Amino acid sequence: MNEPESMDTLVYFTNRTIGNGHIKAWVYKQQCSQCKGMMGKPKGAKGKVKIRAQNYVCNECGFSVPNEEYEGGLKVQVKYTCPSCSNRGEAEVPFRRKRINGVETVRIECSHCHASVDITKKMKEKNAGEQEKQ
Repeated sequence: MNEPESMDTLVYFTNRTIGNGHIKAWVYKQQCSQCKGMMGKPKGAKGKVKIRAQNYVCNECGFSVPNEEYEGGLKVQVKYTCPSCSNRGEAEVPFRRKRINGVETVRIECSHCHASVDITKKMKEKNAGEQEKQ
């Protein structure tokens, strides 16, 4: 699995410590289905990216796709050191966040001990009192 060389090619990136483990995860941008340019969030008048935009736009031809449709086909690539067994591994899973213990989470499974390794949104803490929702 190749690590990204530039943040310009990514939709999402994180590099963090989780308990006794470590995780590095990234999601590459997809190519435009019309012209093979790179899709990304639209830019405003001053050239800044509109973070909360409701669609992704091709930077070459202007083709637009709604967020749900675009993000449904993305894959997150992960290199990790398991917090449970300390083994290193790699994984690729769909980039779909589920609400687990009250926090938006991408969950992967350790290839050695099968423990769940969670990548939470914005480093939020899980609520111990809430049941797991899927």
